[in-house]
Order: sequence, then structure tokens, then C-alpha cells
Amino acid sequence: MEKLLSKLEGDRVIWAVMISLSMFSILVVYSATGSLAYMQANGDNEHYLLRHSTLVFIGMIGAYVCHKVDYIFYSRLSRYALLLSIPLLLFTWFFGSEINSASRWISIPFINFTFQPSDLARLALITNMASMLWKRQRDIGEFNKAIVPLLVWTGIICGLIGVSDISTASLLFLTIMLQLFIGRVPVKYLVMLVGIGILAGAFVYQFGQRGGTAVSRLTSFMSETEVPYQAEQSYIAISTGGLWGKGVGDSTQRNFLPHSYSDFVFAIVVEEYGLIGAIVIIGLYLTLLYRGMIIVANSQKAFGGLLASGLTFSLILQSFVHMGVVVGLLPLTGLPLPLISMGGTSLLFTGMTIGIILSVSKSTQEESEEVRFKRAERSKKRMGQDGTNRPKNVRLNS
Repeated sequence: MEKLLSKLEGDRVIWAVMISLSMFSILVVYSATGSLAYMQANGDNEHYLLRHSTLVFIGMIGAYVCHKVDYIFYSRLSRYALLLSIPLLLFTWFFGSEINSASRWISIPFINFTFQPSDLARLALITNMASMLWKRQRDIGEFNKAIVPLLVWTGIICGLIGVSDISTASLLFLTIMLQLFIGRVPVKYLVMLVGIGILAGAFVYQFGQRGGTAVSRLTSFMSETEVPYQAEQSYIAISTGGLWGKGVGDSTQRNFLPHSYSDFVFAIVVEEYGLIGAIVIIGLYLTLLYRGMIIVANSQKAFGGLLASGLTFSLILQSFVHMGVVVGLLPLTGLPLPLISMGGTSLLFTGMTIGIILSVSKSTQEESEEVRFKRAERSKKRMGQDGTNRPKNVRLNS
């Protein structure tokens, strides 16, 4: 691990967290896909092991490539990605592949691969929001010039995602709210954004595909007697995990818990690795949050800080929402656990997200080193070539 980290740039702690969670996910997903392999792969567990390991590796490649690119480049690229995501989301809404009564994926022919446009739209919106805030810092109080574009883009993208995936849209909306708050947007305009969110929610409920499901989940969560089947099986997995867990690969609830490899993977983590394993995983996510905030604090440019904060919040909020659902603190959402749950494009875009954060970190480190070098040079000039306080042209008497 140490030799590998020595060849990587940017925050090495974030690299270590990403690699650790990714390697751990291979163990968990391999264990959790037993029933899925029996039903869809003729009992071949290695099928999903190989598939998930390949996707994890692709996600790491995405992180490596993105961290090599100067993060300023993403300011220009994000607008094109945002414009591209609108027709993709519309196409998905009307013609996408339907799974669980929702069209969230576009099937790519010939290669048997599905693409989820909401992953692209989420990354593009957060990045473009950081860019717009950066360019409007001097006029941040002007409503028409600075605020309207922020509100419009947020409403459009969150609304289009929400027609098929309310959970992802809600989480993205909350992330943008935090990003705008850090970007010094006046509170009165944040309240206005909440109003736009309510209108977008009404549109999603009226015309979307999952409005009834969302209401049903909220009703079940508020009920004192009704417990959804998924939640019940998740609680059993957690309650039987104990302090140390049942052991690697010894989960029993993986045979009963729907989507134990994605939407409820944290329940399998607790069941097999116990409270200690859960604390370790939570600690790794908190470490990622802490290192991300250090990058934000040390960034020399507003765009870098806004970009790193938005992307870090998007990962951490999703992580804790997933864990909150699993333990019963939040209603069912269907959100995967970043870096651990089995997925397709989600693993790639998660890797790209971390790669962009690392790009900001790398540039921040280079800027800090340049500042220290210039200070040292100025100090040498003041003190003279020999390091004393004697001016250069003064001669000593023999």
C-alpha cells in the first residue's frame, strides 16, 4: 500500500480510504450476491465477483485519470456535460429501460451494458454550480445576474432526475443547498430555492414514475405498526451481527434481504463484521469528509474549494443516508453505499468524483509548495548568499 501511494499525487489519505473501501467491497459483494448468482447466473458466484472486481478497477482508473487533469479544466467541461445530460434524462424518462417500475437506465446495444444518466447529471451539476459560483462571487447579491441561473439549473436537473429517482434528486438538491451556502449565496435566495424544490417535487409527484412509491415509503416509515419487508430483514441482519459479526461470508440474511448487494449492503457489513466493522467503515467515511474539508480550507482558488466541498458532500451525504435507511433512521430510498455497493456506472462516476477531489488536492499542494519556494527565495535575497544577515556587498576587514 505504501509503495502504491508513493506513486500517486494528491491527498494520500483519500487515496488510502478509496482503495481500502474498494477492496473491502469486493469481499462484501461476493458474499452478498449468493442468491443473485443462484437465480441469474446458474449458481456461479464467481460471475459477479469478476464483474464487480472489473468495475471496481475501472472506477479506480477513472479516479487516476481525473486526478491527473487540472481541475480548472472541469469548469469548462461541466457546462457541456450539463447540456448533454438534459436530453439523456429526457430520453431515459420516456424510452429508458424499466426496472422496479422506474426508467433510470439507458441500455447500450451489443455490449449488454446499462448507463444511468443521473450519475452524469449529478456530477455535471455540482461541478457547474461550483464554476458559476466562482465566476459570480463579486456579484453574488445580484438576483438576475448571479442567482437566477443557479436556481434554474438546479430546478431543471433535479426535476428531470426526480421523475424516475426521487431519492437521488432529493440528495442532489440538499448537496446544492450546502454548496450555495458555502458560496455565500444570501439566505433569502436559499429560501427561494426551497420554494423551487417544492414546485419541482409537485411536478415529480404529478408526472413522475415514483411519486406513489415515495408517499408509500413515507407512510410506512411514519407508521407505528407497519414495517416494510426490506426494513424488517435489514433489522434482523443488524441485530444478529453482534460485536464481532458472524464472520466473512457467513451472512444468512443475504438469502432473504432484497438487494443485499446494493441498497442494503451495509446490513450485510454489520451482520458479517459486527459493530466493530461498522465503526471502521463509518470512520473511513468520516476521514474522507475530514480530508475533503482540509482541501476546501487550503484551496487557493474559490472554484477549487467550492468544487471539492460539493463533491465531498455528495459522497458523504449519500453514505450516511444509506446507513440511516439500513438502521431505520430514514425511510427507504434505494441509494447505494458509495465505493462498496455493487453497481455499474455508479462505481465509475464515484471514482471520477474522488479523482476530481484529488485533482483539487494536487493543485493545492503544488500551489502551497510554490508559495513556500518563493518565500524561501525572498528570504535568501534578504539575508544574503551565505545565509547571514550581512548585506551582499559588505566586505569584512581582514
